[in-house]
Amino acid sequence: MADLPGGSGDNPFKGTPFEALFNGLNLGGGMGGTMGGGVGGGMPDLSALFSQMQSLMQPYDGPLNWDVALDVARKTVAAAGPDPSVTQRQKDAVADAVRLADHWIDGTTSFPSGVVTADAWSRAEWLVQTVETWKVLVGPVANTSVGTLSSQFPEEMRAIAGPMVGFLGKALGALLANQTGTGLGTLAGEVLSGSDIGVPLAAPGRAALLPTNVAAFAAGLPDVTEDDVLLYLALREAAHQRLFAGVPWLRDHVIGAVTDYARGVELDLGGMQQRIEEQMRGIDPGDPASLQRLFEEGGLFEVEPSPTQKAALERLEVVLALVEGWVDEIVSEATRERMPAATKLQEAFRRRRATGGPAEQTFATLVGLELRPRRLRDAATLWGSLRARQGAEARDGVWMSPALLPTAADLDDPLGFREGAEAPEALDEDTFDAELRKLLSGEDGSATDEPRE
Repeated sequence: MADLPGGSGDNPFKGTPFEALFNGLNLGGGMGGTMGGGVGGGMPDLSALFSQMQSLMQPYDGPLNWDVALDVARKTVAAAGPDPSVTQRQKDAVADAVRLADHWIDGTTSFPSGVVTADAWSRAEWLVQTVETWKVLVGPVANTSVGTLSSQFPEEMRAIAGPMVGFLGKALGALLANQTGTGLGTLAGEVLSGSDIGVPLAAPGRAALLPTNVAAFAAGLPDVTEDDVLLYLALREAAHQRLFAGVPWLRDHVIGAVTDYARGVELDLGGMQQRIEEQMRGIDPGDPASLQRLFEEGGLFEVEPSPTQKAALERLEVVLALVEGWVDEIVSEATRERMPAATKLQEAFRRRRATGGPAEQTFATLVGLELRPRRLRDAATLWGSLRARQGAEARDGVWMSPALLPTAADLDDPLGFREGAEAPEALDEDTFDAELRKLLSGEDGSATDEPRE
C-alpha cells in the first residue's frame, strides 16, 4: 500500500484509468505534471491535494475561475525560468524599432499607421495585457464543456444527483481553469509579440514585443543579429496594427470565427461511449501496459468537429492566411532595398507559422483548434500578384468588405485572382462628386420607381 501523505509509495491507482488523472494533475500549475509531494510518480501529498481542491472550489462567476487560471499562469511562468523586468534600454530599443518599422511601411500601403503605443513586455506583463481577449476566446469552450456536462445527464439521473450536477460543473470549471492557466503560462514563454499567433490579443493600437523571448529566438538563428530580429518583428507588428486599424471589421471577424468554432462543439456522449467500448475490447487485463498505451496514444476522448465547426474553421483558416500573407507581402516590400537579412528571417517565420510551433500547439489545447495559416505562401503570392498587376490601392481595397476577400478556391490559384479585372481608374475629387450625383439622380440610366438603399 502507498505511504501516507508525503510518502513515496506507488500510486495506488496504477494500472487503472485513475492513474492518468493522478499523474496528469499538477497542483503547482495545471495539467501535465505530478501532484505536489509525489516522488517518482508515487502517492501525492494529500494535504496539498485537499488544499488545492479547496481553493478551486471557491465561488466564482461564469464557467471558469479566471482568478485561479491567472494564478496558475503566473506560477507556470515563474517555474519556466527567469522573467526579468523590462529595462529602460529594452523599452527604448523596442520603441525605436517600431518607429523605424512604421516609417518603412509608410510607402508600401495606403493604410495609415495603426500604432498608438510601442511597448516592451515581460512574460508576466503579456499575461496581464492579453487576459481580456483570452476570456473571450476561451469562454465559449468552457461554456460548452460545463453546459454539456449537465445537459447530457438523463432526467432521472439529474433528479437523483440534484445539487451534485452543479458541483460537478464547478469542479470541471476548476480543472479547466487549471489547464487554461498552464496553457497561458506556457504560451507566455514562447510568444514574441502581441500579434504572434495571428489573433490580435492586445488592445487596438498597442504594438508590443517581448525582449526576453526575442533574445532566445534570435539565439537559435545563425548569421542573424538580435537587432535584425527585433526590427523584423517590429515590422510585422506594425504591419498587423496597420491592417487591423485600417479594416475596422477585421478584428471582430477573426475573433468571431474562433468563438463560433468553440460554440459549435457538440459532444455525442453515446458515440464517445461506443468508441471507448470498442477500444477497451483490445485491452488485455493481464497486461497493464496495454491500458497505458491506450492513454499515451490518445484518441480515446476525441470529438469529431460539427458542421458548424468545420465551416467556422475553414473561414478562420482562410482569413488568417490572408492576414499573414498580407503582412508578409508588406514587410517584403518594406525591406526589399533596406534589410539584407530580411530574406532569411522571412523564411524562418514562414516555417515557424506553417509547421506550427509550440505556441500554436498550446493555443490548440486552450481553444480546441489549430491557428495555423497553412496557406500563408499562397496568400502572399496572391497579394503580391495583385499589387504587381493593379497596384497597392487595388490590393488594399480588397479589405473593404468581407464579401470581397479571396476564398479558399482563390488560394488554389493565387495568380488568377481578379485576373481579368483592370486597375481602377484614378478619379479626382470633383469627378468623383459629379459621378456620385449622377448615380443618385438616376442619370446613369438606372433610375427606377423602387426606393434606393
